[in-house]
Amino acid sequence: MRAHDPVALAALARLDHAETRLARLRGVIGLDGFVDQILRVVDQRSSDGTTTFIPTIAEWGKRVQAAGGKSTKFEMSVVQMKLGGNGPIMASALAAFGLPLTCVGNLGWPQPHAVFQPMAGACRLATLAEASFTDAVEFEDGKIMLSRQEASARVNWESLCAAFGGLAGVQQLFDEATFVALNNWAALPHMSAIWERLQAEVCPRLAPSTEGSRRLFLDLADPQFCTAADLRRALEIAGGFTRFYDVTLGLNQKEAAELLHAFGSKLPGDDHAWCRDAGRALREKLGVARVVVHAVAFATAATASDTPVVEGPFAARPKISTGAGDHFNAGFSLALLLGGTLEECLQCGVATSGFYVRTAKSPTLDDLRAFLRRIAGGRPD
Repeated sequence: MRAHDPVALAALARLDHAETRLARLRGVIGLDGFVDQILRVVDQRSSDGTTTFIPTIAEWGKRVQAAGGKSTKFEMSVVQMKLGGNGPIMASALAAFGLPLTCVGNLGWPQPHAVFQPMAGACRLATLAEASFTDAVEFEDGKIMLSRQEASARVNWESLCAAFGGLAGVQQLFDEATFVALNNWAALPHMSAIWERLQAEVCPRLAPSTEGSRRLFLDLADPQFCTAADLRRALEIAGGFTRFYDVTLGLNQKEAAELLHAFGSKLPGDDHAWCRDAGRALREKLGVARVVVHAVAFATAATASDTPVVEGPFAARPKISTGAGDHFNAGFSLALLLGGTLEECLQCGVATSGFYVRTAKSPTLDDLRAFLRRIAGGRPD
C-alpha cells in the first residue's frame, strides 16, 4: 500500500456530502434472513480459565479425519449471536451509512426475530416467514457455515405480495426504490420465480426515477448445492433485469469459479489475473453492466471497458469474517450510488469490509472516512 494512495484519496473525496445525497435515495434489499451463531472450536481449556481455539480449518480437518471409526467430541464456544443472511447484513451496513431502505426477507414470524430488532430504528423491516439459522464456525483462515434453511422455502411471490398488501404494494415498493439488492438466490428455492414475476408484473410499470438510473445488485451466494441447469436458468433470468436496471452481479472468488463451471468454462489459476479474466468472461456471457469478483485480499470488477484491481487492507487475524462479503457489497454499492468510478467503488468495498472484520461492526460514514484516511496513509491497522 502506497502512502497517499490516490485511489483511497479519491474514494474519500467521493464521500463528501454523502449524508445529504443518500437521504434523497431509497433502497429495497432482500430476500433472505438468517440468525447467525458465530462459533469457535475449543482446543484446550486450562484450570486458570484460559481457553485456546483450533486456529485453522486444516487443523480441525485433521482432527475430524482422525476420529474416523472412533468418534470424538468438539466443544463449540459461542462468540456471538447476530443477524445473518446476505440481504439483512448488506441492508444493515447500508443503513449504517444512512441510506433509507426496506429490508425484506424471512426475518421471523409473525414478528422479526430479536436479532433483527436493532435494525428497526435504522430501516423498515418486512418479514415474510420464519428465519433460517446458520452456525458459522470461524478460524483464522476462513469459516465453515452450517445452515438450516427450510424456512427459506416460504419466501415466494405470494408471501412477498401478502407482506405489502398485494401487487399494488409491491409495485409501490419498487417504484420508490432507486437501489434494489436481491441476494442469496442459492438459499431461496423460489427466487428465480420471484425474479420472473418482478420482470413480468412490476418492472415494466416502473415510473421514471428522478435520481437517474435505477440500480440493481444481484448476489447469488454460494451455489455449490444447486444444479448447473438451475444456475444457468437463474443467470438467464437475471439478464432480463438489464431492460429495467443498471445491473451489478457480485461474486466471491469461489462463486465465480462455480458459475464458470456451470457454463462449461475453466480458467487456470486463482490469482489477480484469474479473477479479472473470470469477471470479464461472466460479464460478456450475461450482458450485465458489471461483474464484481472479490477475494480475501483484493477485489476486481469488469465492465465493457475496464477491469481494475484494488488491493484490500488484509487482516491476518480478523475479529469476524462472517458477513465480510456482504459489507464489501454494501461499500461498493455506496460508492456506485454516489457516482464513483469503478476503482472508487472497489476501494469503498474493501475498506468497508476491512473495517468490519477488524471491529465486528458496520462502519458509519465517519468511520469509513477515517479508515480510508488510514489506508491512504499506508496504515490501515
